[in-house]
Amino acid sequence: MKQIIFLASLIVFLAATSFAQEKIEAPVWNMGDKWTFTGDGSIEVIKADQSGYILKFSERKCIFESQGCNTILFQKATLNRINSVEGNKLKKYTMGLSKMLDFPLSSGKQWKYAYSGKSFIGGGMHPTAYDYSENLKVLGWEDAEVRAGKFKALRLEYKRVVTGTSGWGVLGEEIKNHYWYSPDVKYFVKCQYDKDWMKQDNNIFNWELVSYELKK
Repeated sequence: MKQIIFLASLIVFLAATSFAQEKIEAPVWNMGDKWTFTGDGSIEVIKADQSGYILKFSERKCIFESQGCNTILFQKATLNRINSVEGNKLKKYTMGLSKMLDFPLSSGKQWKYAYSGKSFIGGGMHPTAYDYSENLKVLGWEDAEVRAGKFKALRLEYKRVVTGTSGWGVLGEEIKNHYWYSPDVKYFVKCQYDKDWMKQDNNIFNWELVSYELKK
């Protein structure tokens, strides 16, 4: 009887230990860390200090993921986007994907973020204002094989829904895609959109890691 109780306690302990180990904290980025992706795109850490990390996105890198901002300041603890950087000036980041990464990460974690943006959809002279809701969920661990190699990665599901508009936009319109984050790489190794969204530009919106360099 004592042996059974001991085994049961051991199973609970191991399960709890496994769960704790699955919790992934924000990586430490260093100046010079760089990731190169399909589509001739790249991201590089150009500054790392107590205020956070400043990353520079190449013009060809994942148009949607950069949200039109070439240089962005990320918070150290969560890797939330907190400022866009223009020269020596910081401007509060109010675009999408502000909480694309929201550490710590673990299987099943969910979070939301809302923001507003403008678009010249339809070729009009005046932009249409949109309200968006971003919904993210960590689906679990998977093996992700990309050009840079094979990595253990957390798969994140991302959904962006139009919740309000000042024009003729479609309320409820949704974008859905998946990201694979690798602790070994310290960034995403892959992004894939639903096949029916922007399928004419799959080489831009669907991407994977080609190479990376991590400084010590």
